[in-house]
Amino acid sequence: MAEKLVLAGPASEELGRSVADKLGLQMLNAEFRVFPDGESKFTLNDKVSGRSIFLVQSTYQPVDQHLFQLFLASHHLSEEGAKVTAVVPYLAYARQDKEFLPGEGVTLGIVAHLMRSAGVRRLVTVDIHSAEGLALFSFPTYSVSAIPSLVSYARENLGLKDPAVISPDFGGSKRTEAFAQLYGAPFLKLSKTRDRTSGEVTIRDSSLDVKGKDVVIVDDIISTGGTVRAAAETVMKQGARRAVALCVHGLFVGSAVDSLEKASVKTVVSTNTVPGKNGVVDVSDALASHLRTLEE
Repeated sequence: MAEKLVLAGPASEELGRSVADKLGLQMLNAEFRVFPDGESKFTLNDKVSGRSIFLVQSTYQPVDQHLFQLFLASHHLSEEGAKVTAVVPYLAYARQDKEFLPGEGVTLGIVAHLMRSAGVRRLVTVDIHSAEGLALFSFPTYSVSAIPSLVSYARENLGLKDPAVISPDFGGSKRTEAFAQLYGAPFLKLSKTRDRTSGEVTIRDSSLDVKGKDVVIVDDIISTGGTVRAAAETVMKQGARRAVALCVHGLFVGSAVDSLEKASVKTVVSTNTVPGKNGVVDVSDALASHLRTLEE
């Protein structure tokens, strides 16, 4: 069996080390550098021929730089004889997994093609935006769920009273329903529409049984926070005691967190697929558990 090592990319240094610790694996001796003009460089300081490498690199902003660092490292490792499993906790471009408007490029398909060209043999990600996107990859691809980790955090830290779990849109309802079932709370669904051209979010004011309840809004990604903010405003108008927001990938672009807090969202929690002050739920156990099952 090939020796396994972990390489933590610049976007996931802490998470990569944590995964290595959980698996009892050594870190690969390599380094990344970014030049003043933005170009990236990768230097390998170990022999990797015949070894299996778990390359841990999330692809949050700056998205394209982090993606290119992933491609650069994977290509060099594979050229030197390593078998590369890309562990991409947050997979960028996963929302563009089909042609929503005429003439749009299916960007996730391009990412899948580039990964294969760069020598990636397997991909492990966390809560891909839509399972349909997995079909765009021509090599084994797995999406690990962070929902059990979010449920454990909510139980231990949020002190929820008479909770109800809300999905802000249909697309994420299965993920949110799983959260509700694991937590043992009722699951409610809001109806959201998004203008594909302007990006404006509208939530229909359907009647929900939330009066006096702690409402947990669960989504896979919070970017600008528009969807979650609209959901919070809706449930607070209908008498909710408080609203909290949990997501897997907290991108929190610009003043997203401040905007949510102004909309009466008392707590905003994400995982460490994207590092930051709100990324307090650790997914290293979930990733390590899956990586242990992989065979050469």
